[in-house]
Amino acid sequence: MGQCGITSSKTVLVFLNLIFWGAAGILCYVGAYVFITYDDYDHFFEDVYTLIPAVVIIAVGALLFIIGLIGCCATIRESRCGLATFVIILLLVFVTEVVVVVLGYVYRAKVENEVDRSIQKVYKTYNGTSPDAASRAIDYVQRQLHCCGIHNYSDWENTDWFKETKNQSVPLSCCRETASNCNGSLAHPSDLYAEGCEALVVKKLQEIMMHVIWAALAFAAIQGPQTLRHLSEMMINI
Repeated sequence: MGQCGITSSKTVLVFLNLIFWGAAGILCYVGAYVFITYDDYDHFFEDVYTLIPAVVIIAVGALLFIIGLIGCCATIRESRCGLATFVIILLLVFVTEVVVVVLGYVYRAKVENEVDRSIQKVYKTYNGTSPDAASRAIDYVQRQLHCCGIHNYSDWENTDWFKETKNQSVPLSCCRETASNCNGSLAHPSDLYAEGCEALVVKKLQEIMMHVIWAALAFAAIQGPQTLRHLSEMMINI
């Protein structure tokens, strides 16, 4: 009966380790996705600590590949010491995932204040030239999110770029995709995106942070009670 219990636990644990490897790949992908996407919006927030959850989740994903290998070897060899090490590392990873979830919620709440503080500066430095990083960032965001200005297209009237050009127009990135002859003129507001960018940037960044939170929660649920139960059963039977 004891040998049957060991075999059953070994089978489940090997299967769970395979799931760990898959989850590790997903965690690394989510973390990398957050970094790549945040890079497109990095001009709109100054707090680099916002990316800490993504850094941690990539580190956890990388660690899980190693943990999965240790777990498989310890399970197959029925090593009490190896399994004990595996349990301790899993508990540390579980705690780390809880920390990621907490940090994710904390920094998700801070995104709105960060964007509100930074977006004003970015729009003021816009000069409309491609080599300028801030100008490229604004044009990219307005095209991708289908928005114009901070709260609406009228915000452009308060920028130095608008006053210097003196042509009563906003950047072409404000033009709707359906407006074929749009030149950014304020005389034709129907050709321009009506919604401001600040709210949409905040929404986008908060959605990205939620990917990290859900990934950490999902894996914590996978590795939780079932894994520890089968590990404890196997260690008792060895």
